[in-house]
Amino acid sequence: MNEKGFSLLELMIALGVAAIIATFSIPAYRAHVVKAHRLDAASALLRAVQFVETARLAQTSESGEVIALASGLDRAPSSGAAVYSVAVLPETSTNGGYAIEAVPVAAGAMQHDVCGVFVIDATGLRWNRPPDATTPLDAAQSASCWAGKS
Repeated sequence: MNEKGFSLLELMIALGVAAIIATFSIPAYRAHVVKAHRLDAASALLRAVQFVETARLAQTSESGEVIALASGLDRAPSSGAAVYSVAVLPETSTNGGYAIEAVPVAAGAMQHDVCGVFVIDATGLRWNRPPDATTPLDAAQSASCWAGKS
């Protein structure tokens, strides 16, 4: 009689190989997803800057009003589940007219990310800060966050 199938030993070897592959691929996948979310935040801020600069050029008076972002520009990514909330901040003595920040959504995937909040201002200065603080991260860490690393 010619039986076809797998023995228990062959099945255990196949499961062991799959477990070893998963051990390395799952953390790599998660790191890739985090990098993609960070780059989404950075690109959303750059799109928001273009929108705000265009709106400021179209303004006829020096009203000093904060420009509201259009739908889709107020979140990152612009479609699907929001990971960051994007908002324009009012003028201060140091930001050159406005600042735009991308804050991780409270119950989102990036809530506890080391990069925290992404901020860019009218002078072009880019930096990051923890969500519950106003002091920025150091320049090297902010640069790696904006590059999607860290």
